[in-house]
Amino acid sequence: MLRIAVQAKGRLYEETMLMFSESSIKVESGRRTLLIPAKNFPVEVLYLRDDDIPQAVASGIADVGVVGENEYEEKNENADIIKRLDFSKCRLSLAIPKSVDYKGVTWFDGKKIATSYPHILNKFLKKNNITSEVHVITGSVEIAPGIGLADAIFDIVSSGSTLVSNNLKEVEVVMKSEALMIANKGLSAEKKVILDELLFRFDSYKNAEGKKYIILNIPNDKIDAVCELLPGMKAPTVTPLVEEGWSSLQSVIEEKTFWDIINKLKALGAEGILVVPIEKMIV
Repeated sequence: MLRIAVQAKGRLYEETMLMFSESSIKVESGRRTLLIPAKNFPVEVLYLRDDDIPQAVASGIADVGVVGENEYEEKNENADIIKRLDFSKCRLSLAIPKSVDYKGVTWFDGKKIATSYPHILNKFLKKNNITSEVHVITGSVEIAPGIGLADAIFDIVSSGSTLVSNNLKEVEVVMKSEALMIANKGLSAEKKVILDELLFRFDSYKNAEGKKYIILNIPNDKIDAVCELLPGMKAPTVTPLVEEGWSSLQSVIEEKTFWDIINKLKALGAEGILVVPIEKMIV
């Protein structure tokens, strides 16, 4: 049995649970129970606070964990990054009042900065030879300048709306963050086998994300031109039709590019265009 630590609530929790669901791993919500085994896969989920996950994995309380890169870097625990999961993306940034005329990082020299991430902040300040007074705050860091507690803040930024509502502006991006899968350094061979299968399922789901399967009929003399537009995973599948001079072409396309390509396909003579969702993709 592989024990995986997951955030108990919030965006990271929701996206991790979706990943389990799309990988056909049935795990119930952990609102009342901290440790829950999956019904159809050899994993058990340990629900924790995001900032407790790095230590839980490093100490062996959990075998692996899904955690924000910001918390992994801040806690600086001895656990391995085994996969970037490409969701829950944000950044850690320095922000100051909108009214301030910002000239560069030297502005922070001698200033008070409020943050929940002192380790990452101090590394950045040291790298830039800046001496600041760091105030560690848990909770609503963004209110610190407004109440006179600090001159600036260092905090997570996603959409930036929280900064705007507190009359702040983002001036320096210190690091970008996303969800990580981290693992204990002493993972047994048996648990590595389970982990490999888990990651295989996650990859199959993520590979299919944002992609569509497209089927169309095309005159044979236009096949090469269509293949340039629709390269597919390796190459499109082309099957002759009963009607002389025509073929059916099948490929994979990024959903975000479909509407840019559709008129080009029609101009080449494509007909009967069918676009189908992809649930899983194994590459």
